[in-house]
Amino acid sequence: MREMDAMTDQTRSGFVTFVGRPNVGKSTLTNALVGEKIAITSEKPQTTRRAIRGIVNRPEGQLVIVDTPGIHKPRTLLGERLNDLVDQVLGDVDVIGFCVPATEKVGPGDRRIAASLDGYPRAKKVAIVTKTDAAGRDEITERLLEVDALREDWAAVVPLSALTRDQLEVLADELLTLMPKGPALYAEGITTDESDEDRIAEMIREAALEGVRDELPHSIAVIIDEVSVREDNSNLTDVHAQIVVERDSQKAIIIGHKGKRLRDVGARARVGIEELLGTRVFLGLHVKVAKEWQRDPKQLGKLGF
Repeated sequence: MREMDAMTDQTRSGFVTFVGRPNVGKSTLTNALVGEKIAITSEKPQTTRRAIRGIVNRPEGQLVIVDTPGIHKPRTLLGERLNDLVDQVLGDVDVIGFCVPATEKVGPGDRRIAASLDGYPRAKKVAIVTKTDAAGRDEITERLLEVDALREDWAAVVPLSALTRDQLEVLADELLTLMPKGPALYAEGITTDESDEDRIAEMIREAALEGVRDELPHSIAVIIDEVSVREDNSNLTDVHAQIVVERDSQKAIIIGHKGKRLRDVGARARVGIEELLGTRVFLGLHVKVAKEWQRDPKQLGKLGF
């Protein structure tokens, strides 16, 4: 019993979330820390739509990273609900990591988000300058000075590259020292509490996002209809899913000329799904129109928002 108490007294575990403008590298940073892809990434803003938990296990403790949507000015009911989700997560975590890319000057949006952290006094705050691999030394120094000046209560300011993993361990060490003492919150070996179906849906959405522009990225959602292993010993899993869009014109874009684009989406998604499931996969995709689903409470409910 004393041994268990001593171990608990030595280890630290808790929750951290990364905030910042859309597309500052929050999901990429989450994946790099966890050591595997649990959150999809895209150049499109507002790619993340749920609170996705990634678990980092280390001898000295456990970090539970809650990857959330980027904070933005909502234009739809979906946008409002995503901001509400971020607000809820920020109120519950132990540490908030504020992210700014080294490649862009600190702007009004960054200042607004940094100031909004006053609303979450419970959490300790860490400033993170991301994407240092894409910036020069002078640019990184300038960004560090700009970020440091945003608040007086940073527990740490860390420049890093999730892509090259430079300074990644430094950040993990800093985050763990800020966590409360206590045992691990998840069993060793678990890297996420996301279901396979949720992860498959996100992989399909990530593949569908590639190459699309304008409003279409925001209009794409994915519903999983079936994931079943064939009983004929063929080591094959059937996955059937719907890609949901808001207009007929968007449906035509997703399908492409003679179905070519939809086949490409399936081919890209299948690679990650097969790796996740450990079997070969037959992936059947169907494109469905749900008119203005981002603004419709009933449709949002059906899609899990």
